[in-house]
Amino acid sequence: MFTGIIQGKGTLREKISSGGAMVFAIEADFELTAPEIGESIACNGVCLTAREISGRYFKVDVSSESISRTNLGWLPVGAKMNLERALRLSDRLGGHLVSGHVDGTTEIMDRQKDGDFVRLYFKMPSGLDRYFVEKGGVAVDGISLTVNECNERFFAVAVIPHTLDMTTLMERRKGDTVNIEVDMIGKYVEKMLTPYDDQKNNSVSKISPAFLARYGFE
Repeated sequence: MFTGIIQGKGTLREKISSGGAMVFAIEADFELTAPEIGESIACNGVCLTAREISGRYFKVDVSSESISRTNLGWLPVGAKMNLERALRLSDRLGGHLVSGHVDGTTEIMDRQKDGDFVRLYFKMPSGLDRYFVEKGGVAVDGISLTVNECNERFFAVAVIPHTLDMTTLMERRKGDTVNIEVDMIGKYVEKMLTPYDDQKNNSVSKISPAFLARYGFE
C-alpha cells in the first residue's frame, strides 16, 4: 500500500528481457534505509518487488501484465521514474490510499503554466470516467493528485512547485503517456452497490445520481 507521496526519482540503468517479462535495474536518488529483500516499491505507480538491493541500486521483475497495462515497457534505459517505498502503519497518510495496481494509461493533452504551478490536462482513460469526481484523488505515474476538473473527455490537475521538483512531472510534455490509478474506494463502493447478477454478467453499474438520491445520498 502507498500514499502517492513520491520519495524521489529513480534512473533506469538496465533493462533485460526475460521471456515475456523484463528485469529492471534501478538507481534511486535517495538512500534506501533499512532495505529488505522482497519489499514493495512503487515505480511510476506500479507496485513491484525489490531484490538484489545494494546501496541505492535494486532490481525488480516486471511481469507481462505490468508491461501490457503500464508505461514501464516503453521506458528507455536512462529514463527517470517516480519511486515510493511501501507505507508503514505508523506513517502519515499524506496523499490518498494507492494500491500500486495501475488501471490503465492515458496521455497528456495540454500543459499550461499558471504562476509557479503547472496545470496538466489528460485524456479521460477509456471506461474510467465514472471514478473521477471534482476534488477527488487520482494517482498519475504514482503521484497523488487532486482532480480540479473532469468530464467524459478529460481531467485536469494543478501541480504545485514541490511536486514538480520531486517527480518526473517537470519533464512531462503534451503527448507523453502516463499510468493512471483511480480511487480504490470508489471501485469497491461501486461493486458493493451493484446487484450480484449484474456483477456476474459484467454489466455496467446501475449507480447514478437518481439511484443515490433514492437511498438518501443527496
